[in-house]
Amino acid sequence: MKLAHCLLGALLSLAAAAAPAQSYPNKPIRIVVTFPPGGAPDILARLFADKAQLGQNIVIDNKAGAGGNIGADFVAKAPADGYTLVMGTVGTHSINGALYSKMPYDMVKDFVPVALLTAATNVIAAHPSVGPNNLKDFVSYVKANPGKLNYASQGIGSLSHVGTELLLVNTGTDMTHVPYKEVSQLFMSVSTNDVAWSLGTLPSSSGAYKAGKLRYIAVASNKRLPQVPEVPTAAEAGGPADFDVNAFVVLVSPKGIAPALRAKINADVAKVLTDAEIKTRFDTFAFEPISWTAEEIARNAEAKSKVYEQLVKKANISLE
Repeated sequence: MKLAHCLLGALLSLAAAAAPAQSYPNKPIRIVVTFPPGGAPDILARLFADKAQLGQNIVIDNKAGAGGNIGADFVAKAPADGYTLVMGTVGTHSINGALYSKMPYDMVKDFVPVALLTAATNVIAAHPSVGPNNLKDFVSYVKANPGKLNYASQGIGSLSHVGTELLLVNTGTDMTHVPYKEVSQLFMSVSTNDVAWSLGTLPSSSGAYKAGKLRYIAVASNKRLPQVPEVPTAAEAGGPADFDVNAFVVLVSPKGIAPALRAKINADVAKVLTDAEIKTRFDTFAFEPISWTAEEIARNAEAKSKVYEQLVKKANISLE
């Protein structure tokens, strides 16, 4: 009799846990974007909201500031019911923990990754008048001119900053950091030769590249981009063997979300990513749709966190 009661209790618990997933969503969903409108996370969130036919509105809420920490912290303190999610980035969930001495949230303990939307590959671009055309010779050129060349980033602690420092540390080179506030300024500064080079996304640089105002030295990935197949990977261009600086964008929930609900949202996102129009628009922005399980997302974020934590210490990167 006791066994029967235990089994009944277990079944009732499972049914209760599955109930939220079965009825989800029954009200609007809020996706918090931790950066201003116009950037990759915002574009992705709006593309997803436009195509996700879930029977409810998806509200995009831009809460920018502190490298994404303000928006992420807002979601960390929200109910774990699937109705408030954050468009997490490599900054908010891999880099910031190493940069900020006082974090308002714990990147691991306060969140659960739900669904990966993409990992946008970065490119390394230089002004046509600066240095050789391939990465190996460019590194030699920088070594011969220590501290004389400069590079642009989207600010201290941004992926364009940390990713460039990763390359400099791995190649034993030194360049002067010039931080900007807007992503649009990065490659504009390269095209006008105000700085020698920058690392950033393809969409923000393709216009200047096609106009011949800058050149791509390498793709910051282990594979070439189909949008610019002529540009070699960092390894192919004579750089580090495993230089992979991607800007992953992932939907993240506050800790405590029901496993069944987490799995449902993951499946819903995966279905949206198969949409033909989404694939076409992702290709335009050089976004690669990726369908990973929540566990795979967590492992990737943890691995990236360790890499950037070591780099921040070695390169002595500080926000204070």
